Amino acid sequence: MKNYRIEAVLIAIGLIVLGLLVRSGLSVFADKERVVVVKGLAEMQVPADKVTWPIVFKDAGDDLSALYERAGGTTQTILEFLKTNGVEDSEISINPPEVVDNAAERYTNDAKFRYNLSAVLIVTSPRVDAIRALIGRQGELVRKGIVISGDDFRARPVFEYTQLNSIKPEMIEAATRNAREAAQKFAKDSSSELGKIKTASQGQFSIDDRDANTPYIKNVRVVSTVSYFLKN
Repeated sequence: MKNYRIEAVLIAIGLIVLGLLVRSGLSVFADKERVVVVKGLAEMQVPADKVTWPIVFKDAGDDLSALYERAGGTTQTILEFLKTNGVEDSEISINPPEVVDNAAERYTNDAKFRYNLSAVLIVTSPRVDAIRALIGRQGELVRKGIVISGDDFRARPVFEYTQLNSIKPEMIEAATRNAREAAQKFAKDSSSELGKIKTASQGQFSIDDRDANTPYIKNVRVVSTVSYFLKN
């Protein structure tokens, strides 16, 4: 009988200890599941470091040979303008002219001339400021009788920023810091303490024009999502 009592006491003690351990474990588990998810934003404005400037000109006529000859002369005039103003041969590419035969087009039989010709010279350069200044002077070509097509979608200068990798670490750090500040504010408001990072994910970087009037200034943006453990 005595042995049964001892065993019962030992079992009772074991159950009490087990209960305390389970309770402690559940408390720790509950604390680990208390998390806050925040987003951190980082933005930076940078100047474009590459410009692509298509120079589109057009002509029309009934004599195809004469049209091509004039296009060749126009191309040479534009090349002289560019090279005189410091544009290198390596920065210039010339596309072959495109010709539309209006007589073969179903809906353009009332065109004044049979042939419409368009051609494109493309300037691609890292010297953004210099090319921007030259774009502002293309009226000089118009005064020479060259019809520059500014309303053609192909004629819009394109400005790019190509050095994203050089600023990525700085921006990711800034986004993470911004996320932590938000998480700390949340923890303080909820009478908690901020713990370690549970998960973190880097969002996609976006590069957009700062505004419609300054496409040569880019706004780089990234949003990181971070979850932190909360502690009592």
